[in-house]
Amino acid sequence: MTTLALQPVKQHLIDPEICIRCNTCEETCPVDAITHDANNYVVDATKCNFCLDCISPCPTGSIDNWRIVTAAFSLDEQMSWSELPVQQQIAAGTDGEALEAEVEALLAEAHLGAGGKASAPASAAKPTINLFNRARPAIATVTGNFRLTDAGADNDVRHVILDFGDIAFPVLEGQSIGIATPGVDANGAPHRIRLYSIASPRHGEKPNANNLALTVKRVVETRSDGGTFRGLASNYVCDLKQGAKVQVVGPFGSTFLMPDDPQADIVMICTGTGSAPFRGFTERRRRVMPNAKGKLHLFFGARSPQELPYFGPLQKVPKTLLDQELVFSRLAERPKEYVQDRMRTRAKDLAELLRRDTTHIYVCGLRGMEAGVEASFAAICGEHAQSRQESWQECRARMRDDGRFHVETY
Repeated sequence: MTTLALQPVKQHLIDPEICIRCNTCEETCPVDAITHDANNYVVDATKCNFCLDCISPCPTGSIDNWRIVTAAFSLDEQMSWSELPVQQQIAAGTDGEALEAEVEALLAEAHLGAGGKASAPASAAKPTINLFNRARPAIATVTGNFRLTDAGADNDVRHVILDFGDIAFPVLEGQSIGIATPGVDANGAPHRIRLYSIASPRHGEKPNANNLALTVKRVVETRSDGGTFRGLASNYVCDLKQGAKVQVVGPFGSTFLMPDDPQADIVMICTGTGSAPFRGFTERRRRVMPNAKGKLHLFFGARSPQELPYFGPLQKVPKTLLDQELVFSRLAERPKEYVQDRMRTRAKDLAELLRRDTTHIYVCGLRGMEAGVEASFAAICGEHAQSRQESWQECRARMRDDGRFHVETY
């Protein structure tokens, strides 16, 4: 038997084509193996210990990429990429069958997930991801663009409907798509892909139609120098006219998925446009399993009813389907209240849900909300432990291992 000169190894890589530079992976990595420059986020092969802590929080799945190599790609090589290199065939010598089996085993190990457990709910449908990329985007047509907030409200939030015609673009509730903004940046490079959560169920905004909906907030902010910053992608999408053609990449996301189990209780905590995936969840239940034993529970925060997306339609959702808490922080003559405050008001109900092995928790919206939500869950577990004596940290870890706790913030 011939001895192989070079032993193949697994290398963890980040796909620069779909990475949105949200910094979640770098913040999550416990060994500081992830770093970045102005171009790419990359993984240092000399530090990465394959703990996989970074996989689940990544909103696009760009972090979940692997290659089998005989010599690891350097940081400089990774930072120069605009797309991942293809998996190269490794010279096998005379022991080709043994090496091929080893490579297959390494690749299989790379996709097991943390602790060998799936990050998505066990009953969730299998997602399709990365069908289309910047080099080969899907072309969708805008068939609707409606303002969701009052004309006088400070925030302009839009409901945008994209139709894919005869292009197969399968999505699930909780996934995202990328929009390619036309033009190039100051360096002559294409603008970064901007990700948007899908706000419609898997069978379309209109039932059995090949379309989907997005919830998009127009970003217009006053700079410290008194000038105005206008978000390039958000203003592009919010200004789209009916009939416009849009380049779409994706779909992305394989963990923030809705369980298909009618027994599942789903707790949805969000602010602003973080409501998008939960609209998809709600519509899915309403269409497919309106009499499900498990219930939907929504904690939705905004400054006022006028600035809360889907405020009007939410009033029409039956309470038997959706237990909703709409929370406002800027109401005249009323103290400020946020979603974490309302969670404590409903502490007894949430404690009961946490004790059930059928409860799934989803948090989506501005990253600043996470600390308050975590604190509320910790207080609820401390005050209402009863039969299951565990801290929130223990409860959260157990739920995450079961694919029942998900956070997607930005």
